[in-house]
Amino acid sequence: MNKIDRTEYYSITDLTKEFDVSTRTIRFYEDEGLITPLRQGRTRLFRPSDRRLLMFILRGKRLGFSIAEIQEIMAMYKEPPGEAGQLQLLIDRVKEKRDQLKQKRQDIEETISEFDQIEEQCVERLAELGVSR
Repeated sequence: MNKIDRTEYYSITDLTKEFDVSTRTIRFYEDEGLITPLRQGRTRLFRPSDRRLLMFILRGKRLGFSIAEIQEIMAMYKEPPGEAGQLQLLIDRVKEKRDQLKQKRQDIEETISEFDQIEEQCVERLAELGVSR
């Protein structure tokens, strides 16, 4: 293999520091086929495109997407219907995640309300028993 000009690439250490992730995390995404750095011996050399993909993957994870969902979205970019299909799929997935979060928020609000009612009933019963809090 020819000597690669490393000034055009990021090291795994560069990316771990920039994105505050472990080398294990980056190697996992590589094992899953989400990023494919160049190799020079045992050294991984990440292109700017790998850096952008890593940023996309981490954002997807932060938003609650699974690795499989991220792979599906990324794969659509490479094959028909290409970027338009990828964007439509992303819109659909974002809507699903948003709906799930709205449902969770509603469930949490209902649970808090139930806790408030239980606490109020307990305080009232303690008062009936003559026990102060």
